[in-house]
Amino acid sequence: MVPLNKSRSQRVALAALITLAVLLLLLRLFVAAHGHGGLRHRGALGDDSALATVKAESNAAATASNGNASSAEAFSAGTWSAKPWTDRFADGTPDFLRLTDPADQAAFRLWFTSIADFQVVRPRAELPAEITDCAGLLRYAYREALKRHDDTWFAATGMEVSAPPGEIRAWHYPETPLGAALFRVRPGNFTPADVSNGAFAQFADAKTLVLRNAHFVTREVRQAEPGDLLFFRQFGQSSPWHSMIVTRIGGQAAVVYDTGQILGKAGELRRLTLAELLDHPQPQWRPVPSNPNFLGVYRWNILRGTL
Repeated sequence: MVPLNKSRSQRVALAALITLAVLLLLLRLFVAAHGHGGLRHRGALGDDSALATVKAESNAAATASNGNASSAEAFSAGTWSAKPWTDRFADGTPDFLRLTDPADQAAFRLWFTSIADFQVVRPRAELPAEITDCAGLLRYAYREALKRHDDTWFAATGMEVSAPPGEIRAWHYPETPLGAALFRVRPGNFTPADVSNGAFAQFADAKTLVLRNAHFVTREVRQAEPGDLLFFRQFGQSSPWHSMIVTRIGGQAAVVYDTGQILGKAGELRRLTLAELLDHPQPQWRPVPSNPNFLGVYRWNILRGTL
């Protein structure tokens, strides 16, 4: 009887070990499927993931300082802390937004002009709702040029580009401490507090774009580069500030712009060669130094300065 009991005990112990091994194996499979798999999914969220990370770090920093840290201080404690929170040109634009790499500047110019050019050829009914005047065209092309241009972006915008430009590497909208508030709307130099005090917004009219987000380059239009802006001020009009985008230079130099409303009706997008613009039947629209309505060639502040 004793040998039989020992044999039975051994079988029970062996069965218990086998059961435990199976349970451990199932547990490891469960963790592999739901743990690491979940991390892979979160890492593939796309544009919003980086911004979510920055915001999480911002919240952590604010909590660590008992809620007394400003939004700017919180952000500087996270991902963007290594970037310059200064304004070396005293133009209101933070240095962390400037595209100081010439390759990034070239990519921005190509995307900006391609996006603006494309709006001219698409049916009015398919235009983004934002584009109702010259400022709307500038805001849209500027914002979209700074995004990630993946399949989702092309599907959302309906853009058709035969040879897409390279991607900007410095940053992508809205993955910055400013979030969606891309345009400066208040005067003054940039300070870290501007991140959360309303100095930046998603909307800016033509006047604000030229005064707060761009800088004067020249009144000689033939010195303009692709992506530069032509600004006019037509005195006596209800909306006197107007802008055009230089899309090409050289022998095929051209501009695109939105006319805005004409006699109470929806305006239209137009493309003119520089030669046509210089010979415009209305002299106040000619981009020449002798025209007091022509403010000059301007350039986005983010293109100011190089490495």
